[in-house]
Amino acid sequence: MVLETERLILRKLEETDFERMFLMDSDPEVMKYLGEPVATKEESKEVIKMIQKQYEENGVGRLAVIEKESGLLIGWCGLKLLTSPINGYVNTLDLGYRFIPEFWGKGYATEAAERILEYGFNELNTNAIYAYADSENAGSKYILGKLGFEKTGEFDEDGVICFWYELKREKYSKK
Repeated sequence: MVLETERLILRKLEETDFERMFLMDSDPEVMKYLGEPVATKEESKEVIKMIQKQYEENGVGRLAVIEKESGLLIGWCGLKLLTSPINGYVNTLDLGYRFIPEFWGKGYATEAAERILEYGFNELNTNAIYAYADSENAGSKYILGKLGFEKTGEFDEDGVICFWYELKREKYSKK
């Protein structure tokens, strides 16, 4: 599966992506609201294997975001099927994204997420897509608002207050 935007290619993660994944996931600024930074390249390889398993088992997973101009993996974005309850929700699609800091502030997260939402609503024919973020993550709050998500609640995840967002098909189609 390959999705495209004007500046980006979104494709399944490959084992050879581990070095760029490590660059991203070992950065404390990237992981500020997400947990401990990855310590080794082996951990990045394991993350990729876990996501590849999600493709096989659930038909969806986070996708590598490749900048067309440079050909570099600059982050990931995609839908994940929540198979374990989060905020009381299970078997729902969760939008997520993560980017290498040098590519922040260029509109890539919004561009990639818009294409993922189009895929989710039009090709997967889902009725709602959810997202959540640390309540202090201003960047994610901004992006999710820009995409049309509405904050519908908050919950505690391991001692961290998170905001819960949803985007319904009806609201998406009116954008």
